[in-house]
Amino acid sequence: MSEKATLTIGDASYNLGVSIGSEGEKCLDIGLLREQSGCIAMDPGFGNTGSCFSSITFVDGEKGILHYRGYPIEELAEQASFVEICSLLIYGELPDEKTLTKFRNALAEHTALHGNLTHHFSGFPESAPPMAILSAMLNLVSCFHPDVLEVYSEGHGFDRTAALLLSKVRTIAAWSYRMSVGKPFNHPNPNLDYCANFLHMMFSEPYREYIPNPVVERALSLFLILHADHEQNCSTSTVRTVASSRANLFSSIASGVCALWGPLHGGANSAVVQMLEDIRSSGRPVDYYLDKAKDKSHDYRLMGFGHRVYKNFDPRSLILKEKVYDLLAELNKSDPLLDIALELEEKTLKDDFFISRKLYPNVDFYSGILLRAIGIPLDMYPVMFAIGRMPGWIANWRELHDQNLRITRPRQIYTGAQKRSYIPLSER
Repeated sequence: MSEKATLTIGDASYNLGVSIGSEGEKCLDIGLLREQSGCIAMDPGFGNTGSCFSSITFVDGEKGILHYRGYPIEELAEQASFVEICSLLIYGELPDEKTLTKFRNALAEHTALHGNLTHHFSGFPESAPPMAILSAMLNLVSCFHPDVLEVYSEGHGFDRTAALLLSKVRTIAAWSYRMSVGKPFNHPNPNLDYCANFLHMMFSEPYREYIPNPVVERALSLFLILHADHEQNCSTSTVRTVASSRANLFSSIASGVCALWGPLHGGANSAVVQMLEDIRSSGRPVDYYLDKAKDKSHDYRLMGFGHRVYKNFDPRSLILKEKVYDLLAELNKSDPLLDIALELEEKTLKDDFFISRKLYPNVDFYSGILLRAIGIPLDMYPVMFAIGRMPGWIANWRELHDQNLRITRPRQIYTGAQKRSYIPLSER
């Protein structure tokens, strides 16, 4: 802390420390503010409140920058595999060949689910939301591996728990889909890579050898990479909050799944596809919906535009847009929703209403079209987001424990009734 700030409240002044991050970000240290002044800082939604010092992910929303452990997302998206990204985020460095092989072997070792867990899937109704199944099954898996409930420190125990979680989440996700469409489960094939194995469990048909399309496999890997971490978003903050009570990794991650479920977070990409479907089925021109979004008398909004952090292009949206073209070309498909999305983007980028409000396409705008091309059904979109976000959640859980941070406990300003006496029921 080489800088100082002064806060004046009435006639009193208080000195606050100023911390500077490795990318030049500044923060005021208000840890003793209430003790010194009797005041707390109020910031609903925590848009200007830092909860931790973290070395995992850096986002500059003004410039449209996203780095994992210092590496630009553009370079990682083009060259890395999802398994490499998992290792990078969790352990801090890109793995060498020996480390990566060991990590892949650990993932392959833990792919299968305990036999008794199969019966639990049949207990869900076919209409059960896949995100509900995912959250519930993660906690159930931990019951069959009691050793994962006591992992707080570095070493073999954490490594095994992280690999077990990363591996089993794709099996749970694929089986929840198979159950929803009334098809038998496909057991994992440990000889396939991470994404190919997931696609096998999702789409293989009986008595047919599954041969993954490398372009589809790469598209899925790219989707997962782009969703692997994104600073202290709602679900990641939830994971850290639960972890601060020293809850185990599985229960902390299950809480993140629940937070991600919301339509303003992990459900946003499915909302984009639903919006594009509505536009297509209506037969109305795109301009009708643009005008509706700009009309203050309507609460209509264009999904997939704007971001809490980015005030520029979300770099992930640019990468996904290009990959959607490649994937559709490889599959010899066309998608009318892509045409509508492109028209929406083109017109908003020329419209002062959207430009002045910095409403650019975000990661959700094209990710749904990519998943749609792969064959992922709409209700599975948040689950795919959750699979991608697993390494980021694990990395944040580990970092919080390494830093031995105290339990999260925000303050509030009470606005209810002042002290009053109880009135007996007979007198009311």
